Amino acid sequence: MNRPTGQCSKSGKRGADMKIIDMHSHIFPPGVAEKVIDALETFYGSRWNGTGELDDLLRNLRQAGISRSVIFSSATKPSQVIPINNFVSRLQQEYPELLIAFGTLHPDFPDCEGEIRRIRELGLRGLKFHPDFQQFNIDDPCMDKIYEAVGDTMPLLFHTGDRRTQYSKPERLLNVHKRYPELKLIAAHLGGYSEWDRAMEYLVGQEVWLDTSSSIRFMGPEKARRLVEAHGTDRVLFASDYPGDTQRQAVKEVLSMGLSEEDNEKIFWKNAERLLGIRV
Repeated sequence: MNRPTGQCSKSGKRGADMKIIDMHSHIFPPGVAEKVIDALETFYGSRWNGTGELDDLLRNLRQAGISRSVIFSSATKPSQVIPINNFVSRLQQEYPELLIAFGTLHPDFPDCEGEIRRIRELGLRGLKFHPDFQQFNIDDPCMDKIYEAVGDTMPLLFHTGDRRTQYSKPERLLNVHKRYPELKLIAAHLGGYSEWDRAMEYLVGQEVWLDTSSSIRFMGPEKARRLVEAHGTDRVLFASDYPGDTQRQAVKEVLSMGLSEEDNEKIFWKNAERLLGIRV
């Protein structure tokens, strides 16, 4: 029997024509990227594999056969919000069939509601937050104005988990989910970078989304599979965390869990299509 194209076989190999949507790629403006990568490598104590610039991202997407990629950059101070949103919007306009831009906000930005309206007008499809770098607690009341203004109109992607900090604990995201159940919340790193036991306790099984970025290679494919199956593959999204990892390596890591063809299709593209309201 011939296996349909665009699927992963039960041996864990990927079909050549399978669609893939990467939900987690960082992108930085020229002249800034090298400085940002240096800071990230220092913070995480590991070597990052890409430059974070457009040419390198496009090359990695092509090499991995990625259909579409979500791109973003987080504002670490309020003055960066508008320039970053303009930057990612321009890239989305230049590559509309490949790049999907998420905007940024900072809780101290003076007009979050107005910028959310502008983000919608720019056609950005979601918002990305990195509480550890932006230095706010996910469940801090200062974020309520953002959560209330966004509602169910777009996904909110959070870096989640780091045993060294308190800002992004998985239970903080759960607190937000309980207060605002209509929000489309995505917990990066399978719910808790370096804190997957906390992710299992607080987020797994909740009606939030988990992405696979920077997790499987640290926790191992067996533990990752247990977490993914406990949460349900209908709410898991493929994500590379470029430039921390290459898209090709991230694909291999998801396949290493040995899930079924049906589950791999959900994770690689079907769930993202449903969440983002797009067709690839």
